[in-house]
This record gives sequence, structure tokens and C-alpha cells, in this order.
Amino acid sequence: MEMETLLLEISDGVAEVRLNRPDQRNAMNPAFWREIRSVFEDLDRNEQARVAVITSTGPHFSAGLDLNSFAGIMAGGSSGEEGRRRHALRRTIMDLQDCFTAIERCRIPVLAAVQGGCIGGGVDLTTACDIRYCAEDTYFVIKEIDIGMTADVGTLQRLPNLIADGLVRELAYTGRKMHAAEAKESGLINAIYADHAALNTGVMEIAQSIAAKSPLAITGTKEMINYAREHSVEDGLNHIATWNAGMLVTEDLGEAMGSAQEKREAVFKDLDTDQKAS
Repeated sequence: MEMETLLLEISDGVAEVRLNRPDQRNAMNPAFWREIRSVFEDLDRNEQARVAVITSTGPHFSAGLDLNSFAGIMAGGSSGEEGRRRHALRRTIMDLQDCFTAIERCRIPVLAAVQGGCIGGGVDLTTACDIRYCAEDTYFVIKEIDIGMTADVGTLQRLPNLIADGLVRELAYTGRKMHAAEAKESGLINAIYADHAALNTGVMEIAQSIAAKSPLAITGTKEMINYAREHSVEDGLNHIATWNAGMLVTEDLGEAMGSAQEKREAVFKDLDTDQKAS
């Protein structure tokens, strides 16, 4: 499909989703929100996709929400009864939240390759991803506090699962920059690369290694990790027992064992993700 704000390319199981408004520092306008959800809903159903990497163009990953585009909406509209206008605004916020939750819902792992500024909505986006990597020039900012609002699209809900509570609060209350070294030390990112080119090359290599694994096993692993975040250990053990009782009847086990014995690369079939109604 044609898109205004994103580029999508799928090759050898790796889907690259590239933010493509460099002149606007990849600020998130209304078209972006529609497109990011649509892309990840489509990738969830695309049997050729085994892992996704979110990259961006230009010196900055994202400046966050395009405030000029959303000024009227965030003010609650200009007409109608007050309660109904506020109800409409709440639904708008929840719709924006769902656009990034689509990343989390997507059956495949999603990696973020971040360079330059990752500001406001950029932090919301990256915290919805499975893994984050960055270049040396990267910094993260929970910018909403500096424009007089509380961050509302996922940062305050997901970041406490990634880094220490006290650090989350400091970043959210002050709006200060967290640079790459601190982000790595805190556990927010996995690795720092020298520059944008090295970042993209390195993350694509990691993505390719994930794409080479059993897609059924990878999907199950993401499902279990996400489930464990919101449930007890006992609940999680019960869930994986039920999952594997149904999913272990797969030829992937034989292929993995056979390839190891024969000292060759394993070749796994794509998942059947066809969801057409019968």
C-alpha cells in the first residue's frame, strides 16, 4: 500500500518499517498514526514476515507528536456539549494508544533502531517494541511534561517494566535527556553503535538471526514473555503448558534436530497466517 509517512520493505523474513518524514524530524502527524497501526496489523498476518525492525530517516528518530496537526483535537474540539467533547477526546487518546499497542500485539518480534532525538511519542513507540538499540548520538526525552501535559500513549505504562521506577519518575518529572550511555546502563537499550549506518547494519544482522529461527517458536516466545509481564509465575507456567501441548506437534522440532546432527542451517516453513473467513 502507498503511505505518506512510512516505508515498508520485507526481505528474507525481515520487515523494515522506516519512519520517513526527515524534514519534519519524523513528527507523528495523523497519517502516521493510521499507517503505523495498519502496517503492524498487516505484518501480523503476513506469513513472509518473521521479525520487524523500526528504523528512521534523517538525523533524528522522532520528534514525537506533530502538535500543529493535533492542536484542535487535543483541545477537545470547538463545538458540542462539554461532556461529549471530553468523551470524544478520551476515545481519540485511546485510539492513539492502540496504534502503538498494535506493535505489541503483532505476533513477530519488533526491534527499534534509534538515532538522534527520540522524543515524546518516539519514547512511546520504542517502549512498545521488544528490543531497542541506538547510536552514540541518541537521547530519549519524556517531553510531555514540558508542554504541560501527562504522557498518555504508553511511556508511563511500559517504561516502568523496562527500567527502575525511580529513574522513570525522574525522567518523567523533569523532562531531561537520557543519553545513550545512561540508556544502556539502565537497561532501556541493548547495545550502542557508533553511528546511524552501523546501527542499521548491526540491528539488521540481529533481525536476520531471529528470522532464521522457527517462526512458531518465536511467536510463542513473544506471547509468553508478554503474558508473564501481567500475570503470576503460576499463571505463566499454566499458559506455556497449554500452548506447548497444542503447538509442539510441529515438524520444526525434527528440522532443528536434524540440521544440528547434519551440521547445516535449519530451514523452517513460514507460518500459515491466512485469516480469511471460510
